[in-house]
Amino acid sequence: MRAAPSRTARLAASALAAALAFTLVTGNARDHAATAAVSAQTPLTVTAKRQNWVFRDGDGREVTLRGFNVSGSTKLYENSLLPFRNTADAARSAQAMRDLTGANVIRFLISWEGVQPSPSTIDHAYLDKAVEQIRAFTSRGIRVLVDYHQDLYSSYLFNQNSWYTGDGAPEWVIKAGNYPKESCGICFLWGQNMQTNGAVRQAAYDFWRDRRISTAAGEVGVQEAFLRQATAAMTHIRQRLSDQEFASIIGFDPFNEPFDGGLSGKSGLEWEKTYLMPFYQRFRAAMDAAGWAAKPAFVEPLVFWNTGFFEEGGLSTVGALGTRYVFNSHFYDGARMTLDLSPASDGVYDAAMNEIRDRARALATAPFVSEFGYKLSGNGSDRTPWMVRAMYQAMDSGVPGKSWWQNAAAGGDVLSSTQWHWDIYSGRHHELMNRNPAKVQTEGDGWNDEDFSVVAAGASGSLAVRLDQAVLDRLYPSAVAGDVLAFAYEDLARSGYGGAGQQQAWLAVPSSMPNIAALVKDRRFGVLVWREPATAPDAPTELHLPASFTAATTVVVGDVATRVGLPTSGPAAIATETGSSTAHRLLLRPSGAAPGTVHAALVVGAATGPAVTPAQLAAAAAELAAWKNQRFPG
Repeated sequence: MRAAPSRTARLAASALAAALAFTLVTGNARDHAATAAVSAQTPLTVTAKRQNWVFRDGDGREVTLRGFNVSGSTKLYENSLLPFRNTADAARSAQAMRDLTGANVIRFLISWEGVQPSPSTIDHAYLDKAVEQIRAFTSRGIRVLVDYHQDLYSSYLFNQNSWYTGDGAPEWVIKAGNYPKESCGICFLWGQNMQTNGAVRQAAYDFWRDRRISTAAGEVGVQEAFLRQATAAMTHIRQRLSDQEFASIIGFDPFNEPFDGGLSGKSGLEWEKTYLMPFYQRFRAAMDAAGWAAKPAFVEPLVFWNTGFFEEGGLSTVGALGTRYVFNSHFYDGARMTLDLSPASDGVYDAAMNEIRDRARALATAPFVSEFGYKLSGNGSDRTPWMVRAMYQAMDSGVPGKSWWQNAAAGGDVLSSTQWHWDIYSGRHHELMNRNPAKVQTEGDGWNDEDFSVVAAGASGSLAVRLDQAVLDRLYPSAVAGDVLAFAYEDLARSGYGGAGQQQAWLAVPSSMPNIAALVKDRRFGVLVWREPATAPDAPTELHLPASFTAATTVVVGDVATRVGLPTSGPAAIATETGSSTAHRLLLRPSGAAPGTVHAALVVGAATGPAVTPAQLAAAAAELAAWKNQRFPG
């Protein structure tokens, strides 16, 4: 949905030994022939942008990452603790994701249990399968965040007839812990186990305090054991990927949704400083030893820090993280998942996403939202389309659409994110819950009665999105040559499923701009404002174009170009997305702009409605220029 100096020294030594051992065993596979379709992507770095920090590529462009988690199937034994049952399924999924949504990033889940099934074994075959599945995405221009996933610490804490299950730690760790019989009590949501299940809480408590446990391979600290296998796994992954493929890896998430297991009288903020941050520092050292020194660790605060309930933490007492870390938050609307029956609407999640922006700024690093979303079936799921829509809206800009044109400069940076989740086996699982053949899970995600996947396979095996594609296939600034100053997108997504429900514009054009209002009426559109860098860029500004924005009917208005229809070259041009023949991007190339010049581009999908006339274009361009000069004076 998370030592004494001598021990630290032993950990560092064992980590190095593991890295060296795996180099000898596996050899250096960096000469592995890269898949022909791999795009020549440059590594991302976290860099300063005024008082904020953002991702930039090798061309210095500000990058926005948008995509999905793959996937909750990693929690299932039917999938051998991997997102996909085979590489072909991974490739089919990656292609559909690129074609249907224009995603450019995934959060790829792996499991401690999968990597280390016994205290003396690292499962190379498991890691090799993971690498092949990762390649299916990098070969299509999709970047990858690798995630060590856990929920409720381990499935082996739960009895066969339990209402709930977990994932993460292997059986040998749980057996060595000798934990009490688990019971959640009166729990309506599986996450309540973190608060009330004694076995789950004790296991987490032991992990953070590195309890010594006796195993078949000798005595070891449980956190020490985790870090040893993580070093070995990262070393192996690095060796199996070519340099070009590894450039598409954006970093590592050390521990999904950390929960304390017991604060011992401390506040959540004190606990993060005393236990969580030292663990992240040790994982950071493991990354360095394994060849990941140039990649940031995507670190999460306490799981409930921003859900609306049990709020503790937020990493506000750990000091500046710096650019070798990324502030990696989840966001789930705890109120609407439980007690709040109101629908989501324009601007409803601005405060929550701005809190993530503010936290990252204070920590001196970039923000990333690695999980968000809501269920797609069952009670309350009728509100999901606009809940997800409102989350994307708040990640695009931190001010409501109704006032965006008046306050665009206050919107904050565009947030990168991965939605939970993308599971091609949705509704077609066959998982023995807690290894119980009498409790076969087939529906939804096949795990704890969840159903969050935005995609599913039909009878023929073809993949289709389950939410309104207008919510998922969005205009967004994937790479901006300079600094993004403001961005907003009107998706006109319907409030229901399958084209049903209400359609309502949230990004309202003020009456002072009648020509722009007329141009965008009943149409999807976006606005990007950006500033030229100090050095003339070599690469263009790029925005992903939703499928409804066709080459012939896309309208661009602004100082870079004003036209109807996109050619394949020129200041405003169309190009295919890497790895796709159906998804497209808009390329904007200002000509001869001085450093610091501010540009504005209005991009409209005009496949419907009356024909756009040259006079209407000119009038809209004049209004946009006047607005830009007023709101973003040079």
